[in-house]
Amino acid sequence: MRLISRLFMGVLPAMACVAMTFPAYAQKAGALPQSMTLVVGYAPGGAADTVARAYAEQLRKDGAGIVIVENRPGASGRIGLNYVKDSKADGSTMYLVPSPLLTIFPLTYKAPGYNAETDLRAVATLVDIPTAIVTGASQPFDGMKDYVEWAKKNPAAVTSLGVATLGSSGHLGILAVNENHNMKIEPVAYRGASPMLIDVSSGVVSIGWDAVASMMPLYQAKKIKFLGVSGTSRLDALPEVRTLAEQGFPEFKAATSFYGIVVPAKTPENTIKVLEDAFLKASEAPALREQLAAKGLVMAPAKGQDMAKRARDELASWRPVVERTGIVMD
Repeated sequence: MRLISRLFMGVLPAMACVAMTFPAYAQKAGALPQSMTLVVGYAPGGAADTVARAYAEQLRKDGAGIVIVENRPGASGRIGLNYVKDSKADGSTMYLVPSPLLTIFPLTYKAPGYNAETDLRAVATLVDIPTAIVTGASQPFDGMKDYVEWAKKNPAAVTSLGVATLGSSGHLGILAVNENHNMKIEPVAYRGASPMLIDVSSGVVSIGWDAVASMMPLYQAKKIKFLGVSGTSRLDALPEVRTLAEQGFPEFKAATSFYGIVVPAKTPENTIKVLEDAFLKASEAPALREQLAAKGLVMAPAKGQDMAKRARDELASWRPVVERTGIVMD
């Protein structure tokens, strides 16, 4: 499946109104609306909200118009995405898209409600979203390798992974771990990261997976501890936490998601270019980079065409995992 030279994704909660004008950009393309809406497919709080609000503020500082951050939660982000794809294609409505809606959901959902290739156009990648596996602070294991060894020595123990989204890279990753390491870790779905992490901290589920940014508050409160992070390198915000790949679990190398911006497919090219320039310029601000890095996010600005290629490549990497596990979502 050729995914994306038209792709976008988003994440921004709660109805935050941030004033901005687009004078500099308007001179280039001349058609940006004075009022824009950045849709987030999740409730207020968490990594998506953090990114959306931070970019909205930076755009204001850069001299853009009025940007409204609007939360449309539900269906693992698909309600917000479908709202945007059906919106007027004039650059006034954008979606902060989490990459699984482009790289995994087209493989795992029978009817996701959208076609990532034909319904959307990618504007820009904003940040990488390192993910991690965590456990309660009082649990007797300190890394993913320790957890697997503990589980094998305690066959009667409950081994479960809390996830906020079935069909996510965390879900697929743990199914691959089960297959490769002869484990039976059961994915348990929650309606969001917050209730899942509360159950992780209290031991209701043995481990949990989500974005590092969503986990930092409970980690800083010493309620949970990290067993390992996704990707191939440690995070500046958590230098002491080993990657899962370091510990012998390459199944999570590709579990670092990203947030990007997408717009309806028929949005004019010049409008897309103006939006791309605006978001890439905002990404250069040192204060924005520091703010997001402290939350466990990694700046990864890239043009729309690069976002499309990355999504296409990640889709290809997940396809064999989905085919082997046979996971299909309704």
